[in-house]
Amino acid sequence: MDNSITYQSTRGRDKGLSFDDALINGLALDGGLYMPNRWPKFTYQDLLEMKDLDYIRLTEKIATPFVGQNLKTKIGMISKKVYKKFNHKDIAPLIKLKNNFYVMELFHGPTLAFKDYAMQFLAELFDNVLSNKNKKIVILGATSGDTGSAALEAFKGKKNSDIFILFPHGRVSEVQRKQMTWINQSGSNALAIRTDFDGCQEIVKSLFNDLKFRNEVSLSVINSINWARLVPQIVYYFYAGLKLGAPEQKVSFSVPTGNFGNILAGWIAMKLGLPIEKLICASNKNDILTRFFHTGRMERKNVLPSLTPSMDIQVSSNFERLLFEILDRDTIKLNKLMDDFKNNNFYQLSKNIKESLEKTFLSYKISDEETLDTIKTIYNKNNYLIDPHTAIAVNAAKKAFVTNKIETSTPLIALGCAHPAKFPETIFKSVNRFPKNPMFLDKILMSSENFEILNNEKNIIKDYIYKEMRNKNVN
Repeated sequence: MDNSITYQSTRGRDKGLSFDDALINGLALDGGLYMPNRWPKFTYQDLLEMKDLDYIRLTEKIATPFVGQNLKTKIGMISKKVYKKFNHKDIAPLIKLKNNFYVMELFHGPTLAFKDYAMQFLAELFDNVLSNKNKKIVILGATSGDTGSAALEAFKGKKNSDIFILFPHGRVSEVQRKQMTWINQSGSNALAIRTDFDGCQEIVKSLFNDLKFRNEVSLSVINSINWARLVPQIVYYFYAGLKLGAPEQKVSFSVPTGNFGNILAGWIAMKLGLPIEKLICASNKNDILTRFFHTGRMERKNVLPSLTPSMDIQVSSNFERLLFEILDRDTIKLNKLMDDFKNNNFYQLSKNIKESLEKTFLSYKISDEETLDTIKTIYNKNNYLIDPHTAIAVNAAKKAFVTNKIETSTPLIALGCAHPAKFPETIFKSVNRFPKNPMFLDKILMSSENFEILNNEKNIIKDYIYKEMRNKNVN
């Protein structure tokens, strides 16, 4: 009997979908996000046995319960293929800064950012499922920097999918832009949109809600609103936790957070059985999440440019998944809150819910000045360069220590989400030296760029997709 996990929309309409269908659909027809109907549980004994697994076998162990029958026997092969492209033997190495305080380097993939872990995996899942279904799709995504380059790199050369990535014009770093725009292959499209990240994300959502267009082009999504993106991210939380003493020892994580996908993967890891004491939600000046965790009020404000562009977000789409869970999967209540946010730019949760979240989550706002100072401090003390996003996680972790919100006896891991070479100007501003580029990055930076600059209008982008997609009339 097939006892595979099925998937349902956070907003209540779509239910009982297979993993394959949730993967390809990306966003539910009612505008909600897919969630599994149940959480698999790893026991204390399971965790003890996982300690001896390498990263590839650990991925197989954690990912397999979430996929359908046709993929269960392929996850090991997919994991091996994906992580063969990474340039560190440990895949996600831990760097000790001081006693019980670590950085987990998540930038050893092809585009030097943590998005590679999910995106390379996602591309292989898509390729397997689409080949099995004999189906062609159009992939649409929005990026504040790293998702786009990771997606275009992962999907380049894939014949079953055309990919279109929207990024905010002038609001990503030069390195981030060139990692997207150097790819000159049919089916790969980088689009600079005259807006901010939230504007790009709104275009993506509006095109998915245009059901006629969605069906005509077989639209799918690779942003972290696609459930399958989160699955491989869960793995590195287990990997770090098991390395540092789990299940006998609890661990905590500090996560630079924008769209809430990465930290949500940590929360899911906890649901699956990893003993996590605290998850620190580290914000830059766009502090919608920090304000929420302090007040229980989710309120949208204007996006402010910062030294950490991947976090320049005021609508954290993945938070809807956590909201779904903390409301005990009450879709009526969730839809009411989503309507409030859409119509009034805010919603308020009860004091009880806020207090329950505080048992797991801490949150801190880190300024640009603090970010620069943290990069400098870590470099001077540890002779170790970190990127500005990692610096935000490190600074937030230190604030948690100083305010006694975290036990010093508990291992604390700050997620190192990008290589410092992706943000050379910021690094130079902080320590008066440029980071050393990996050799393959120099090649990219010297390449010509291929991208279009478009106005932030749904129909303009829609027409562009119609014109450039390779698989006309795919349905």
